[in-house]
Amino acid sequence: MQAHNSQEERILVLAPKGRDAQVIEQVLQRDAVHCHACAGYQDLLDQLGLPAGAALIVEEALNGVDIGQLIGKLETQPSWSDFPIVLLMSPLSATTGIDARMTFKRLGNVILLERPFKAETLLRAAASVLRARRRQYQARSDLQERMDLNATLESRIAERTAALAQANDRLMREMNERERAQMALVQTQKMEALGHLTSGISHDFNNLLSIIQGNADLLDLLTTDERLKRMANTIRKAAKQGAKMTGQLLAFSRAQPLDLKAFDLNKALEGVKELLSASLGSKVQVQLDLAPGVSFVRADLNQIELAILNLAINAKDAIRGPGTVTVRTAVGPAPSDLPAGHDYAVISVIDTGHGINSEILAKVFDPFFTTKPLGKGTGLGLSQVYGIAQQSGGTAKIKSQVGQGTTVEIWLPLAEAQEMAEPMPRGDAAPQSDGTRACIVVVEDDSRVRQFIVESLEILGYQVMQAEHGQAGLEQLEATQPDLLITDFLMPGMTGAELIKKAHQKYPGLPAIIATGYADLQAIDEVIDTDMVLRKPFQLNELAYKVKSALAKGRRAAEAAVSG
Repeated sequence: MQAHNSQEERILVLAPKGRDAQVIEQVLQRDAVHCHACAGYQDLLDQLGLPAGAALIVEEALNGVDIGQLIGKLETQPSWSDFPIVLLMSPLSATTGIDARMTFKRLGNVILLERPFKAETLLRAAASVLRARRRQYQARSDLQERMDLNATLESRIAERTAALAQANDRLMREMNERERAQMALVQTQKMEALGHLTSGISHDFNNLLSIIQGNADLLDLLTTDERLKRMANTIRKAAKQGAKMTGQLLAFSRAQPLDLKAFDLNKALEGVKELLSASLGSKVQVQLDLAPGVSFVRADLNQIELAILNLAINAKDAIRGPGTVTVRTAVGPAPSDLPAGHDYAVISVIDTGHGINSEILAKVFDPFFTTKPLGKGTGLGLSQVYGIAQQSGGTAKIKSQVGQGTTVEIWLPLAEAQEMAEPMPRGDAAPQSDGTRACIVVVEDDSRVRQFIVESLEILGYQVMQAEHGQAGLEQLEATQPDLLITDFLMPGMTGAELIKKAHQKYPGLPAIIATGYADLQAIDEVIDTDMVLRKPFQLNELAYKVKSALAKGRRAAEAAVSG
């Protein structure tokens, strides 16, 4: 029972003999019931003229008093009131008590409790009468409202009708929103499960691509046959295309953070035009309007391509028939919600669809918001585009008018001059010839990937030890004390980041590389610099470059420790 401090919910207790009143009060206060102990019968009558919720009367308190006074008080109640009374009866009631009982029965709203009884019984009785009294108060409010508004009955009926219509509309909207939310939840769960599935597939596929691409590199390195070299190059190109697909799968599942690099925006959009045309069908024309002044941007190429495709498919749904989707680029000053003083590249996806009204326009970037029918859309598309733009250091905007189409803009930061000029890191894939034989421990749970890395490093002139999981890697480190550790990230029992952390506890300063295609970069950041991450699938020259960089970094650290 909730505590109520209102005078209208007081329980009047008439038990003037002994400690009955005190005991009753103590019991009722367990449920925070506000009581008033009446000093006597006259006090009870006086209190009935004040707000009260119910009366609890011990039978003996009515012996020798004029019951008619109490009956008179109750008979003068307002029409809405039926004052509840709990009468505590003794098992062997005297004649007066029985007469009183019959009198109260004629009044109607009386609960008879025969003593002795449990405290819980008294609490339930008190709760019952207070609930009944509250309903009476509600009836009083309703009656007063009707009386106050009786003079304006017609307008009241009209107001009520309008209110019912609004309530019905609100109920229907709430039902639709609830159904949409349930569908969104189910769809989100499906998307999450699909995301886990694609993450796992991408991890395994990246391992396969590493083997394919790496062996193509080895074939190119070890042969002088031009025909075999061309074949190896074809295999490499196919593997790179596969790596791009796995990157898009990981972007879809949001299993990795953005890989922000400088790339030529116009060239990237030209490359995606064929995919857009195939995705939108023959009724929707795809046009590129690429400004020549747009330079390199710093973003994740796979994610940007995914965002453009997402926007184009949304545009197709908005067109509902023949139409045009235009992808335009430009350079402009920073808008108000981005840091001033820098220019940004702007990608605009413009459609000739039916447009969006202003009420919906403010919600389109919200997660799970969609105007598509239930089951036809997750509501994640535009929110994902907005998230990609923000993580890239930019933003996304939308402009639309009903009947005049929609324009979605992705604002991306331009790349710095050194990023545009800096070539992709490329190592020398030729065998080492300086007499150095650095020792490297390779830890990889996939035996085929491990074999490729080991063979590649041996061809490059390094001594190589290998292990198939983290614990075996720690044992190999202790036995070998190598110059470099190369490890996969996802392995049974221990991740690559955990392995490096344990290795550094015993061998501080040991350089390490994590070779992975699907990883928790936050965990990696805690143990090594991100420039020591070798993304699968990788080329042989990338492996050579990372190894040389890591060994050089280790030598510099050792020299600094000695000089210090």
